[in-house]
Amino acid sequence: MCGIVAVHDPTGPDSALGERMLDRIGHRGPDGRGTRTVGPTWLGHARLSIVDLDHGAQPLPSDDGHWAVVNGEIYNHARLREVAPRDFRTDSDSEAALSAAISDDPDALGDLRGMYAFAVAHVDGDLVVARDPVGVKPLYWVRTGPATLFASEMRAFDAVHRPLVESFPPGHRWSPTTGLARFRELHVGGREIKDRDLALRLLRTTLETAVHRRMMADVPLGVFLSGGLDSSLVAALMARHADEVGGTVHSFAAGTAGSSDVVAARRVAEHLGLEHHERLYDADEVLAVLPDVVRSIESYEPSLVRSAVPNYLLAQETARTVKVVLTGEGADELFAGYSHHRDVAEADLRQELLDSVSGLHNLNLQRCDRVTMAHGLEARVPFLDRDVVDLAARLPISWRVPHRHGLEKALLREAFAGWLPDDVLWRPKEQFGEGSGTAEVMARRVADLVPDPDWAGERVAGLPAPRSREELAYQRMFAEGLAGVPAALLGRFADA
Repeated sequence: MCGIVAVHDPTGPDSALGERMLDRIGHRGPDGRGTRTVGPTWLGHARLSIVDLDHGAQPLPSDDGHWAVVNGEIYNHARLREVAPRDFRTDSDSEAALSAAISDDPDALGDLRGMYAFAVAHVDGDLVVARDPVGVKPLYWVRTGPATLFASEMRAFDAVHRPLVESFPPGHRWSPTTGLARFRELHVGGREIKDRDLALRLLRTTLETAVHRRMMADVPLGVFLSGGLDSSLVAALMARHADEVGGTVHSFAAGTAGSSDVVAARRVAEHLGLEHHERLYDADEVLAVLPDVVRSIESYEPSLVRSAVPNYLLAQETARTVKVVLTGEGADELFAGYSHHRDVAEADLRQELLDSVSGLHNLNLQRCDRVTMAHGLEARVPFLDRDVVDLAARLPISWRVPHRHGLEKALLREAFAGWLPDDVLWRPKEQFGEGSGTAEVMARRVADLVPDPDWAGERVAGLPAPRSREELAYQRMFAEGLAGVPAALLGRFADA
């Protein structure tokens, strides 16, 4: 996990611009910094060392003059090495991305399994930029005159470029010669599974494989544990492979003292035999970190901010112990876990869920990436593994409908019966901001953020009219560091 910058300009790349951009995202890679000019492209990399600690520094070279900067992890890199038509110089998983980018095989990029955004440049002017199909890893770009700029975060770009910032589309590649093209669809389809027992078995084995893949690391790792279904299942699956990480799985929870998430997480950790850590905070601490949180997640959407605050404080605590953490992101979008899914007609729910997963890169995944990388911590999301996403799409939509008076994600709960205490397995969902007690704290103190009772009608230049005093407060914080970013990148939504 890292931060990357690329400045491509046929008239000559502006290295000073690249250095400024890399400076602004240095927090993403506290373990090293590397830059290189390769023909018309300047590459910059801020490294968080996870795999091949000694030889994985970037930009990473090939034997034929290509250089790569990669953000993310390629989980199947060992298998790709076995079939690649070239020798690898390092044990870094990033070299598999480099190999795929310069391969003559048109399907090579699609064979990468993991989360990634990368740029591979050659002195002859060739450049390949690509992003994983879900968009787990962030990538933004600016096209201005002859130059094309790329970076892991919006804050990297100079103020003059921010109005031109676009989200680089997941599952796409770009080169200066061929332009933008999709290399893999998010949903590949397949025959619907009609045998419920088979579906339950596949859910167990597919998710376990996804979790196991994401335990690949040369550094300690852990799990964010809210005590809800999704993170508890990830923790349970990690515990089955604890011997592969030295016999210990670290779990981390955050919230106000006595909040439901903290209590439930403690119970799950004890049941699974995890080494548990807690970050308890009060209202003053919440308000103190709000400006940093808004700047980190690059959004002022209230639901996103409320859930990001406990995540930010949790990541801060977690980074003291481990460098990699697994999370439960994506389960609600795959298995209809949000309250508003109850109001969607069954005939429309399948498309609703497909759209939700496709839009995660601009919402929850943005929050997840930013709050962890603000503290030099890598987050991995097993529910968004390619095989899990494909499996969920093959399940009859009637099995995923959250019945009006029943619990959401019933199929997922049924698949893992006996893996967790029943009161955890069948615990009703709470939004992270609610379960951690943060939403209640913020509701009580929101008046302190915007004390003027006549706030209605006030606008922050370049941003939509705020829907509440709370949102206005976050817009003000946002504008301090990210003024000019297009509002279209800052999605609004009901459930975070």
